[in-house]
Amino acid sequence: MRVLIMGDMEGVSGIVHWDQVSHGSPMYQEGRRLYTAELNAAVRGARAGGATEVVVVDSHGAGAAGNMGGPAFNSLIPEEMDENCEFVTHHGWANYLDMLQEGCDACFFVGIHAMGLTPRGVLSHTVASGRWLVMRINGQPVGEIGIVAALCGHYGVPMALVTGDDQACREAVELLGEGVGTVAVKKGLGRYSARHISPKRARRMIEEGARTALENLAGAPTFKPGAPVTVSFELVSADVMDGYRRREGIKLEEPNKVHSTGETFLEAWERLAPF
Repeated sequence: MRVLIMGDMEGVSGIVHWDQVSHGSPMYQEGRRLYTAELNAAVRGARAGGATEVVVVDSHGAGAAGNMGGPAFNSLIPEEMDENCEFVTHHGWANYLDMLQEGCDACFFVGIHAMGLTPRGVLSHTVASGRWLVMRINGQPVGEIGIVAALCGHYGVPMALVTGDDQACREAVELLGEGVGTVAVKKGLGRYSARHISPKRARRMIEEGARTALENLAGAPTFKPGAPVTVSFELVSADVMDGYRRREGIKLEEPNKVHSTGETFLEAWERLAPF
């Protein structure tokens, strides 16, 4: 059984502030340790649930890192990663499709946050908070959970587990249904505050949730928004529209909306994908 684990930082227990998830901040190292430990818990749970191959993808863009250039998707700590997995870093947000294309049995999304504008969603945003305000798939508001679920669904891969704050878990169930496994490791009190479950206990919960998700994989949802698919964004300001004006296949709706339609989600998404 092959399992893909997508990782993000904002939904990790103990994390509530941008300083904990941003390269160059002193608190970033604390965030990296908390993040890596939750990823490892999901790996252990996946293995206990029968996974024979586990690949972890670091999908948290923490800013420029030295000479690497561009958004740095390399926040996990390599030396501390569980030896029973392989991992992908610095590959761009949601760009690693190899495992989905080759054949994958399940996807987990660990440490994810709620979509932008979610009340009490800890560090809530959608992909790039400085650019995008609201995203929709065929008119339905979605966040990063929906994007990853739709990419997985394009290849017939179910979303088996989502972990993060309570609002991210609620979002996952509302979009995907009761069949998706969820582990809420903190309760959002505001965008920058939360009531946390102790990180050690949260990791045990994630490990158990991952094992259970694979044991109940037959009921896990595969998200297929239908065809054709229109992906739409509301941008945070009109000037952000300029970057889309020369892209083929994109419809602009002034002052701050962009639309892309394709026969599949992947076709529509790739015109707008940021990284």
